[in-house]
Amino acid sequence: MKILATDLDRTLLPNGSWPEDPGAIDLFNELTEKQGVYVVYVTGRNLNLAENAIKEFGIRHPDVLIGDVGTSIRKYDQGDWHPDTGWDAHVKKTSPRWDAEATRSAVAGIDGLVEQEREHCSQFKQSYYVDHERSEVILKAVDERVKGKYDEVIVYSFDSQTGKGLLDFLPDSATKQTALEYIAEELDTDKSKVVFCGDSGNDIYPLTAGFSGVLVRNADEQLVAQVKQALEANPDLKVYFAKGDFKGLSGYYTSGVIEGAYHYGIFSCSD
Repeated sequence: MKILATDLDRTLLPNGSWPEDPGAIDLFNELTEKQGVYVVYVTGRNLNLAENAIKEFGIRHPDVLIGDVGTSIRKYDQGDWHPDTGWDAHVKKTSPRWDAEATRSAVAGIDGLVEQEREHCSQFKQSYYVDHERSEVILKAVDERVKGKYDEVIVYSFDSQTGKGLLDFLPDSATKQTALEYIAEELDTDKSKVVFCGDSGNDIYPLTAGFSGVLVRNADEQLVAQVKQALEANPDLKVYFAKGDFKGLSGYYTSGVIEGAYHYGIFSCSD
């Protein structure tokens, strides 16, 4: 089975500062449908925001939506979304100490940390905006109060579009990486055969976890540096850096996803 997983914002979606290629999304939709590719969206967006992106940009519905930074999984079938209740049970079993409310109480009062709107939080996700200029001090305070107490993983990223730091507390068994591993196992596919495309922040985890990674050409410089460092430490990792000048495409956003998919044979060269 050919599985193509991709982040949305500034990876599949052309919503950054770099120029997009007209027709790239239509080409992505056509290639994935025509060649029977199993498509997975892996995003920080919740279901409503993911649906908004599908409508706004014209991307196809995926076969699977890994949303909320990996804490929710939904299958799309015959026009309806179906929550993967097995995933919820798996997370609760494998991260028994996870407690979103306890995490929330633990970090209350940290200056420069502002809780995100409730629609961006869930039973498996507690999220905050961070004053990026003071992020080092803030994250140190967070670690002192939380680290290792709640079977949690603390994920920090920077949104270059808004200038805000973003902080997520997640169960350590419910991340973009572990959710995609769960889907690969469910589909009886070795994760090295699964292609994952990303551009920033928390994409570092699946990009360096043994999937066939793709960095779109507009990827954040910090992520590029982190991935190169990981490749030096582990030469067995597979990550392709989209370069552009491929089939008339620039390598930015959707075009980088397409280029990477061709590189790994997800799309055949006859198309």
